[in-house]
Formats: sequence, C-alpha cells, structure tokens
Amino acid sequence: MAESSVDRRLLRLEELRQKSLEAGGARRIARQHEKGKMTARERVEFLFDPGSFEEIDRFVTHQCQDFGMAENKVPGDGVITGRGLIDGRPVFVFSQDFTVHGGSLSGAYARKICKIMDLAMKTGTPVVGLNDSGGARIQEGVESLGGYADIFLRNTLASGVVPQISAIMGPCAGGAVYSPAITDFILMVENSSYMYVTGPDVVKTVTNETVNHENLGGPWVHNEKSGVGHFVMPNDRAALAQIRELLSFMPSNNVEDAPSKATDDPSDRLCEDLDTIVPKDVKKPYDMAEVVKTVIDDGHFVEVHAHYAKNIMVGFARLGGRSVGIIANQPKFLSGTLDIDASLKAARFVRFCDCFNIPLVTFVDVPGFLPGTVQEFGGIIKHGAKLLYAYCEATVPKLTVITRKAYGGAYDVMSSKHIRGDVNYAWPCAEIAVMGAPGAVEIIYRNEIKAADDPVATKDEFVKNYEERFSNPFEAAARGYIDDIFEPRFTRQRLCHALTFLESKRDKNPPKKHGNIPL
Repeated sequence: MAESSVDRRLLRLEELRQKSLEAGGARRIARQHEKGKMTARERVEFLFDPGSFEEIDRFVTHQCQDFGMAENKVPGDGVITGRGLIDGRPVFVFSQDFTVHGGSLSGAYARKICKIMDLAMKTGTPVVGLNDSGGARIQEGVESLGGYADIFLRNTLASGVVPQISAIMGPCAGGAVYSPAITDFILMVENSSYMYVTGPDVVKTVTNETVNHENLGGPWVHNEKSGVGHFVMPNDRAALAQIRELLSFMPSNNVEDAPSKATDDPSDRLCEDLDTIVPKDVKKPYDMAEVVKTVIDDGHFVEVHAHYAKNIMVGFARLGGRSVGIIANQPKFLSGTLDIDASLKAARFVRFCDCFNIPLVTFVDVPGFLPGTVQEFGGIIKHGAKLLYAYCEATVPKLTVITRKAYGGAYDVMSSKHIRGDVNYAWPCAEIAVMGAPGAVEIIYRNEIKAADDPVATKDEFVKNYEERFSNPFEAAARGYIDDIFEPRFTRQRLCHALTFLESKRDKNPPKKHGNIPL
C-alpha cells in the first residue's frame, strides 16, 4: 500500500523531534557531562514539576546561508524555550544549549527568547533564563547583535512586571552579560560558569594584565567582589533547586500579592534567647543572623548576596506564613556600618520587594555611614542616597525593629518613621541619637572638658549624662518616631501581628513617568 502524505509527515515529524533531542550530537552531550554540566534539556526537565514542560518553537532553525551554515541546521537552533509548572505555578524558560553551535545566539534563537518573554508579559508569568552560550553567532554578524538588543529591551520592559531569574551555567561573555544583569537575580555555578564583558585575551592585549577566566569573571569574583552575582551554587542541580525556592517567595507578577505558606510555627511564639543576645558592651558585636533566624518561621532564611557586603544582610523569609523581605545590619562586619557596597546591595533588594508586593522587615543596628576617603571619593553620598530613595519610594508594608544602635543619617535611611515606615519598634537597649555619646560629648562639651581639672573624669561624667538623656529609645518614642518599645522576646509576636493588620495597606507615590534615582 502506498505511503500517504500524512504518513510521510508523521515520519518527518518524528525525525525532527529526534534531531531536536539529539541536539549537537552524542559526542558533544558526553563532553557536557564530562564537565559536570547537565544538558539544556536535562536542566529544563529538572527545573519543572514532572511532566509539566511544554516546548515552544522546537522546530525553529536559523536562516543563515553563509560560511557553510546552510548545511548545519539543528531543530531548535541551540535554545530550548517553553513553559511549565514550578510548584504548580506557571513559569516560562529559555535554556541555552552549548552543544549546538556553542550555544551561540542567532537571529532565530533571539526571536524564540523574545517570543516567550512577550508571552510572559501578556500572561503575568515569571521568566527563568538558563545561560550557557559562547555569545553572538559570528556567522550572522549584526543580526545576532540585533537579537541581543531585542532581548535587552524585553528584559527592561519586563522589569518590575514579572520576576526574572538568570542562572549562569557556563560561559556568558560580551553583550550576552547584559541580559542577566538587567534581571532580578543571578545564580552562578562553581567550576563551570563565568561572566565578563571582555575575555582574558582582550584584557591582556589592552591592559597587559594576565588573568584567567575564573579570576576575571568566575562565580566567586562576582559574588564577593563585583556584586554582580547573588548566589554561588556547587552544581547545576543545586542552582535549579535554588531557583525553585526563590520563586516560592515571589508572586507571579506585580499585581498579585506575595504568596503565603502554611506553617506550624506559632505566630505568638516567644523568643526568650533574644533577651540576652545584645552584649552590654556596645562595642561588642553579635550575629544579626541569629536574631533573624530566631524570629522568622522555622528559622528558614534564604539569604541573597550572602558573600557580598557582609555588613548588611538581605534575603527572603516568612512570618506567620507570609513571604517577607529581610534587610538587617550585621554588627559582625564593619560594625554594621553602611558603606557603598552595602547601600547598593540593600537598595536593589528593597526595590525588588517593592516591585512585587513583598513586605519589608528591617532590623537596625547601624552606627552610621563608613567614613574615609575611599568611601567619599567612591561616591558614598550618591550610593547611600540610593538606599534612602529605595525605602522612601517603597509602598509595601514596612516594619522596622531597632535592636541597638541607630545613629545619624543611617537612622533616617534604615526605614525610619520619617520615610514612611509603617510600624517602627525598638528594644529597650536601643540607642537612637545623632552619634555615639563619646563623640557627641567631645563636640558639645569641648571647652568644659578642656578647662576641667580632670578632663577624663569630666568627660566620663558628660558621657554618662548624655547616654541617660539621649542614648535610649524613649526620646524617639515620646515624639512618636517609635511606635512601641518591648523586650526582645516579643519580637516575632509583634511583627506577625503587625503584618496581619498591614495586609490591607494602600499607599501610592505622586503621578509621574518615573523618578530619577541617584544612579
């Protein structure tokens, strides 16, 4: 019996499906595995709930006719795009396939990514990008460059509308780095990923510096020094699992509320350990991470930027089942002072949470902004103002607890009542003042100390009086700048209750195209 056209088409369909599964071929797939890397398709299958992924544009191929490319076409053209479910919620993904033309981006490849990003915007769905690419496809010239720009535009338009998460799971160089840079969070994988604008060879030619891939743009460089990366993960699977967890704290888009999750941790649980966590000696550090983990649900804190600007902590947690963003000064590092890096780190996080309706909980122990020529010449005024700006413009519920020091302009910046803090609490040991007592006394009573028979004893007496008068939370509370003062053990209870009554909060900023944040 003659083969029908339908039969031929079914055979052709199966052939194309098989080619797309084979990607760059068994040898290149094996090489990917030898490097400890999953393939693009394996990553997608691991990321999503089992059986939920639906591929889009599986049969797309490039249209380049030069340099022998007409005979070198693979269905999908080096990137897997589609949608699936993560914990039952829809998510779009693109996964770059290094086994096909080194994962390099062509015009067709870019259009595939743009298509799912356009769909994500229309449907209010998060986008995850799994990056493993050699960059622009040289054979296509300006078309590939234009493809990158098309993606950058969509990253920008989607910013603040749907969450965007990037995982760097291999090389990411040149223009390719700017798409992840615009997204909300960047994860990097040890021993396999790197990011840079220009590679080691170009660096050597232009600056005569000798540097390798790892030291120029490896995971630890970007997570400890540049602040470009937010997470360092040991392998692909850990990175994908982290993406799933991150998404569990976020709504799917900017018009939904932050998700809640059932918890067995009682909202009215007392935290007796906190009553003694702050040392009596104000110069001694303590670990703010212990405070945060004691207060939040089940002690589960997903820290963001854990290796960068350690003098401030940011991350996600839950209180009474509700998703919250945590910002906390860390006295263990630089005494918790705000410097350029800490200001940038916190400002970016505050703005993300505000975009996606995630309440902000701020724990304050800050002696001020870090002094010095390095900071001043580096623009601490401008960068510190970014954090101030971020808190000022945020309209989500804002809860603040001052655990110890809140000095000077840093008091204002850290979600104070003056910049629309909704609920501002303090522990009895809190010190709210322009500066520490010794410094204040040296300015106010300079002449009296100089003229005294015993300058040291006189200064000590002035310091004692100043501390009793100003270095406490009662003056701020008397003016309504602090809503309540309570023993640390009640912190979880009070924050959970405050979140409940702030659920219906409505606030907005003046009508405008957009503000001009001090970049």
